Amino acid sequence: MEIISVEGIVISSISYKESSKIINILTPEYGIIGCISKGCKSMKSKLKLPSEKFAYGIFHLYYKKQGLSTLIDGDIKDYFINIKCDINKISYLTYIVELSTDVYKQSMDEEIYKMLISSINKIEEGLDPKVITNILELQYLNYLGINLNLDECVKCGNTKVCTLSISKGGYVCSNCVNNEHLIDPKVLKMLRLYNYVDISKISNLDIDDKVRDKIDEIIDEYYKEYSGVRTKSKSFLKEINENSKINKCS
Repeated sequence: MEIISVEGIVISSISYKESSKIINILTPEYGIIGCISKGCKSMKSKLKLPSEKFAYGIFHLYYKKQGLSTLIDGDIKDYFINIKCDINKISYLTYIVELSTDVYKQSMDEEIYKMLISSINKIEEGLDPKVITNILELQYLNYLGINLNLDECVKCGNTKVCTLSISKGGYVCSNCVNNEHLIDPKVLKMLRLYNYVDISKISNLDIDDKVRDKIDEIIDEYYKEYSGVRTKSKSFLKEINENSKINKCS
């Protein structure tokens, strides 16, 4: 057993016996590490905060490649206070962490970790959580092997497109449209931007609500149809969003 120090985020945390927890930490170098955090439930334990779900920082471990590692200590880098004080933002955080865990298990690519942390940081900075989440969802399709073609018509390669087809998997031009409804060109343009933007470099989001909501609808439909990813937190997130719409209208 070796001692390692690794950056990561706690993606799940469950009680173990009376005073301890078993936590799973997503890391860029080692993937998902299962750890026992002994005595962390004590208020005085130095492991209390590093063992909380969504704790993000440097974790010092007795590392075992097979079986459970042991948490020695942790240096928290960010508590994500702005997110944790907002039920809407914490719902998005819960969802993207769960989604990222599922995507990582399928792709085993360390870029998943980097994209997740960049997305959390942007939500913490105050950027629209729905837009950041949709960007992450769209870019994750590449790691799931079901990416949308957002460069040209999926049928003929024409770059002058007029809509998007869920069943065909991407943009469609006017010559190849069958029964698809036409989509606002602003939505089509923004979808492509979502697909290629570097999340870590986003500093401002100024997107029309109708465009934003249509993109959310498209991505949601595509995930349901092709991804096979089913997260419990997605249903709760939709409830939160529906309640927010009702409150705005009342």
